[in-house]
Amino acid sequence: MRTGVASAAAVSAWRLPCRVKMVVFLEQMVNGLTVGAVYSLVALGYTMVYGVMRLINFAHGDFFMLGSYLGYTMLVTVLAQSSLPLWVKLCLATLISMGAISLLGVLVERMAYRPLRKSSRLTAVVSALGVSIFLQNAAMLIWGARYQAYPPWSVPEARWMLGGVHVSLMQLLIMGISLVLMVGLYMFVQRTTVGAAIRATAIDHDTARLMGIDVDQIIRIIFVIGPGLGAIAGVLLGLYYRQIHFTVGWSYGLKAFTAAILGGIGNIPGAMVGGMLLGILEMLGAGYISAAWKDVFVFLILILLLIFRPTGILGERVAEKV
Repeated sequence: MRTGVASAAAVSAWRLPCRVKMVVFLEQMVNGLTVGAVYSLVALGYTMVYGVMRLINFAHGDFFMLGSYLGYTMLVTVLAQSSLPLWVKLCLATLISMGAISLLGVLVERMAYRPLRKSSRLTAVVSALGVSIFLQNAAMLIWGARYQAYPPWSVPEARWMLGGVHVSLMQLLIMGISLVLMVGLYMFVQRTTVGAAIRATAIDHDTARLMGIDVDQIIRIIFVIGPGLGAIAGVLLGLYYRQIHFTVGWSYGLKAFTAAILGGIGNIPGAMVGGMLLGILEMLGAGYISAAWKDVFVFLILILLLIFRPTGILGERVAEKV
């Protein structure tokens, strides 16, 4: 998978003319914002589940991975021979993937998490890890252990040169769609009756029940929204990189989890900021130091953050956890 501008172009970045250095920097920023938008969408699932249930849902990255595979399957089977316009095909593949993964999220919550709701947190985390391993191996058995490639016709090829910086249509789509979804989710949680119920449940389950809130229904809603956003992110990532693998959920899931902690887990704006910032830092490190070390940068950031600011950049405000 490509990591943006090749790191070799930045080996001697400090020796390049100022204008070239600025172009390299801006291209890395665009690449970072693109990947960071995907991290943010996946991180929102982590932060919402943690905010309401105090559970680190390690299976969330695999919802993202399965969403990518389902989008790929729709494009190479049902929609491949269709005469529909490309944008309609992409929308249908994304919506079908989102619906299926949302349903899977509700099923996983009902079977793997709800029976353990009154158990210790460690028990729930072990259950989440078990679900993750199960989903990852199921994907390997269904689609095989090799990389699968999105069909070339499904990826818009338009590119533009803006101030010397190459920007593709897919990058603009990923950033635009992610921004709309993130702002929409924030407005939904802050401005609607269901959003108020989500915030109340995040503060205290028992008090929310006394107020007439159906806590089980709120948790189901969380497991519809989170995996659904993850599925959209998975399809966008597949279209951007074109190749997918059954392990992508684990790697991107860990990075999205890091993004959630970076911004302040349990905080929706924190997940957005953390994902974008992590993507930028990762791409700047890959471009100016070495692409081989980009994962090291991510987890070094996580270690330093846990040492010096464990609540994250925006922290975890008790009244606004979700």
